[in-house]
Amino acid sequence: MSVPTTRAFRWLALVLLALGIGVMALGSAEQPASPTGMLPDGAESTRVAELQAQQPGDEGGTAIVLFSSDDPLDLAVLGQRAGSLGGPLIPNEDGTGALVPVDVSSNGLSDNAERVQELRDQASSDLPEGVTAQVTGPAAIDADLSGVFEGANFLLLGVTALIVAVLLIVTYRSPILWIIPLLVIGVADRVAATAFTWVLDAFGVVWNESTTGILSVLVFGAGTNYALLLISRYRDELHRHENRFEAMATAWGPTARTVLASAVTVVIGVACLLLSATPSTRGLGLASAVGIAIAFIFGVFVLPGVLLFFGRWIFWPVRPKVGEEPDHRVWDRISGFVRRRPVPLMIVSLVVLGISCLGALQVSTGISQSEQFIDTPESIAASEELSEKFPGQDATPAIVVTTQPEEATAILEGEGATVQEDEPVGEQAFLQVSGPDTAELRELLAETDALVGGQDAQLYDTEEYAGQDRILIFPLVLALVFVALIFLLRSLLAPAIMVASVLLTNVAALGLGWWISSGLFGFDNFDSTTPLYAFVFLVALGIDYTIFLVTRAREEAGVHGTKEGILRSLSATGGVITSAGILLAAVFAALGVLPLVVLAQVGIVIFIGVLLDTLIVRTILVPSLVQLLGEKFWWPAKVDSKRPRDNGDPCVPAGAGSTAATAADREH
Repeated sequence: MSVPTTRAFRWLALVLLALGIGVMALGSAEQPASPTGMLPDGAESTRVAELQAQQPGDEGGTAIVLFSSDDPLDLAVLGQRAGSLGGPLIPNEDGTGALVPVDVSSNGLSDNAERVQELRDQASSDLPEGVTAQVTGPAAIDADLSGVFEGANFLLLGVTALIVAVLLIVTYRSPILWIIPLLVIGVADRVAATAFTWVLDAFGVVWNESTTGILSVLVFGAGTNYALLLISRYRDELHRHENRFEAMATAWGPTARTVLASAVTVVIGVACLLLSATPSTRGLGLASAVGIAIAFIFGVFVLPGVLLFFGRWIFWPVRPKVGEEPDHRVWDRISGFVRRRPVPLMIVSLVVLGISCLGALQVSTGISQSEQFIDTPESIAASEELSEKFPGQDATPAIVVTTQPEEATAILEGEGATVQEDEPVGEQAFLQVSGPDTAELRELLAETDALVGGQDAQLYDTEEYAGQDRILIFPLVLALVFVALIFLLRSLLAPAIMVASVLLTNVAALGLGWWISSGLFGFDNFDSTTPLYAFVFLVALGIDYTIFLVTRAREEAGVHGTKEGILRSLSATGGVITSAGILLAAVFAALGVLPLVVLAQVGIVIFIGVLLDTLIVRTILVPSLVQLLGEKFWWPAKVDSKRPRDNGDPCVPAGAGSTAATAADREH
């Protein structure tokens, strides 16, 4: 790239920032109100939800107000309260509990949450002493699910930004430099948070509250990786060039190619979520692709221009000086260790990862309504008390839809189930059934035309269809990433090794994540979507670091040969890639501030996986394998090795492993 072109980056950055501010000014598109957006296409419970949506004025479902006391209740007073709530008062046998079923009509999740809160306020005001009122039921659980995100995404954004700021300060050891990438990535995050809603709206794809939180983590993580890579290369070139525009012109090309390869790989990986049977998962896949594209644009085109507005003083107090070699002493020693002991290091790495993989054999998936929350909300606590006060009464009864209600009722009551008929829609009768679980109900009604739905059935079907998603998406992600790496590296063996290593890392992360989740945090099961989300993001993001390493090694191999090239690459990129990996792992761990179990579990697994990939696979395993394979690593392609040029030759990356080469000469 020429210096005049590099100078133009400053104005391109201003134009793109202005466009980004314009996008943010649009505001987000309205989130679609879809009763089946989080349910798998074609599932039995999804068909029931679609029929329920046809019931006039009922998009919120049923709420159950539970009055309870240690002493017998004053049923006359509570009867008046029940009348004002719009439902009958139903006491239990000993008179210490009474429930009021209430139909909640709403338009969408936010409206449902408001209606449930109004119901809670009305039910609990001016009660007799010793009497408590709680609201549970399907409408209340939906309200609590949407309510856990109230303010949570802003908390997540704040925690994520704080983590990035702290780690950037530690990485750059500068009180000034960290501000620039943080601001650029922060703008990219806000642009992505707005842009994805319009893209999904244009394609008719639904999303939910968790999409925005996961997207912020993804944009901050990927964007910071790109920023670290660019600034590291730029700082190396400032050791060779007095003119900062010349330094950026030399640094930008190889960095942009590497970041493009990384971004394309991530987009290919997350785009596979578009094949999921669940609409909200498809929405996450498309939103993630949009977010990565925006992170790429800001990292490759905006950040260089913003950096060029300032001189090298922004690196204060450790300003890069022309003629000084970059300090890679720690990574020089690590690369020298890999040179001397490739076989033992490879064996130890494989043993550590193999032991970690054993935990994946113990993983079980599928969680209940009450297990979805980290902190127990009122609807779940009330449902447990409801079961104590009214044995046989479920807060989330199954919904059976049939054209033969008499036959279905006879079968169910014959098995001890409690059946209550609801308002029909045309020829379809709706039965609320308490007692048997989803699998039992479907087996009992297998010879009828009945469909079994409701919230428990939705979890049951989500688990079943999530298994089908994994069978389809897991191998597809690996295959597409493999093909992308073939085009990137013009090789077969190198991509095969890279994909195999990231698969091994993924299984190991799932195993360690299971041991930590079950042993330390007490989670009995993974959510059905935890393995899918963790796998896709880990494959897409985890292979980034090996791409950064191997693409730099290919540059070096053309001058020094493959064995020496991988060590020089490890030495030159070790610090920045390790910083990027630790930062990405910490950012995904921030998902734990969101109060849903699935997001905490995804954060744990990705945190572990990124650290394994950064510290073991990229640092030890892959370099050791390359030391053993040598030029065969690029098979069937060949890399012509040339005599090392003088360090003043611009074809040789500045300071790339120069200290490592000196150390190697001493060792040999």
